[in-house]
Amino acid sequence: MAGDAVVPWTAARAAAQNLGVRCPAAVRLVALDDAVGAALAADLVALVGTPAYDAAAMDGYAVAGRGPWVVRGRLLAGSGEPPPDLRPGEAVEIATGAPVPGGTEAVLPYESAVCDDAATRVRGEIEPGRHVRWAGEDTRPGASVLAEGAVITPATAGLAASLGHDRLPVRRPTVDVLVSGDEITAAGIPAHGRVRDAIGPVLPGLVRWAGGEVVGVGRVADTFGDMLAALRSSADTKADVIAVCGASSKGPADHLRDALGTLGATPVVDGVACRPGHPQLLAHLGEPSSPGPVVVGLPGNPNAALVAALTLLAPLLAAAAGRPDPGSDSALPAALPVEGEVRPHHRDTRLVAVRVESGRVARPVGHDRPGSLRGAAMADAFAVIPPDWRGSSARLVWLPAG
Repeated sequence: MAGDAVVPWTAARAAAQNLGVRCPAAVRLVALDDAVGAALAADLVALVGTPAYDAAAMDGYAVAGRGPWVVRGRLLAGSGEPPPDLRPGEAVEIATGAPVPGGTEAVLPYESAVCDDAATRVRGEIEPGRHVRWAGEDTRPGASVLAEGAVITPATAGLAASLGHDRLPVRRPTVDVLVSGDEITAAGIPAHGRVRDAIGPVLPGLVRWAGGEVVGVGRVADTFGDMLAALRSSADTKADVIAVCGASSKGPADHLRDALGTLGATPVVDGVACRPGHPQLLAHLGEPSSPGPVVVGLPGNPNAALVAALTLLAPLLAAAAGRPDPGSDSALPAALPVEGEVRPHHRDTRLVAVRVESGRVARPVGHDRPGSLRGAAMADAFAVIPPDWRGSSARLVWLPAG
């Protein structure tokens, strides 16, 4: 695969986002509990109003007209039968959530009510309309309550249920992960000369954070034939994105570029001017005018792979999901002063793990060599340090919080 020249870090992120816009994930209807974390693929519209009917907001008496009132019975929530209308001077004992009868002027709470000894008459001070949840006063049927692209939270799922929905339309791009390297051990204490897979466990959470879903994790040996076969098999699964961990460099055991070239892939980014994470790539199968599965190549070193995932994978997935990039969360500071020793690279953009203190300053945490995730595990974000940085503020790329 013959790619373009190494591109600046900001241009690489923009290219990933643009490709995600060109390759939107298909819309799927999913159950409410499965929708949390995804983005709405259409506006959330009320199928029913809230409240759906005129209901008591407190335990007490639904009353009509001026008091004192004659108590005609009792209403509980969930009875299913519409209550008879009240005439002026009548009341009905009522539980919170029960439908109020026609003619109800207000609900008189128990604590404000004075009953006679037989509990057949009640009196008290009322305010017209008080303590009644009137149908549609919060949301009217047909109202649009959340816009397309909003991230579905647990509260969103509950709101959707209250509005009559059982499922929601979402765009959740699917990701097939391929972990390459003969030295990689998937579990336990690695033997001499082998290392644990540290980036594979990072990706499911990071992919969910960006709006996607990991649908498979495969292991690939360090041969051209194995890499080619793995890419073909992954493409056959119809995953939207293939994330390859390792093999993105140009060493003797790195076969990703050659395999993509054999498959006729279209390069988008081939190398990014950043540290760590320089040997990363972005390509897609299919025709240039009709992109097929997108391939993101991540370096083998865990911290470098994390930086590459924040550079290419997260913006790509967020755009394909139709949602904002969570690494640039608008609710969090886009830039902060950086206090502590930071050495810009003479040519490339550096991404430095930082801890944000009191929301006002970012401080480097150290331990951020390409092969170590210790710094990232202690950090809130990466500070983006361009080659010409002269100190003071730096842009932040936020890390998943949990």
